Amino acid sequence: VQLQASGGGSVQTGDLLRLSCAASDPRFGDYAVGWFRQAPGKEREGVACISPGGSVTYYRSSVEGRFTVARDEGNTRFTISRDKGDKTVYLQVVRLNTEDTAVYFCAGDPQRISSELCERGPSGLGTWGQGTLVTVSS
Repeated sequence: VQLQASGGGSVQTGDLLRLSCAASDPRFGDYAVGWFRQAPGKEREGVACISPGGSVTYYRSSVEGRFTVARDEGNTRFTISRDKGDKTVYLQVVRLNTEDTAVYFCAGDPQRISSELCERGPSGLGTWGQGTLVTVSS
């Protein structure tokens, strides 16, 4: 399954952005899918993940190093969703700030559940899409 990430660009602080991760392979519907980002000089980190079918979501918590099943009070800026045709997974980010500047990647995995995908990345059966750069300026 090949993933195509898009939607990045240069935006201003406070703007909204929606990233897309698209796949034409019908097996994509059976994959947990996640969004990750890598800021300059930092390691890649999971941001949000969603189960096949979209019933379970998993988000990086506002608490450093933790993930939550749902968005917690400190982190309502990110929303992950899947379209009904199961061909695209979206990441919407609101109230962008300069710390959101990063290359954003999507990844899919047919084996790992969404929590594992977010915390560990895809397994050997999974796949990464290419990155899309988001630059936020004040």
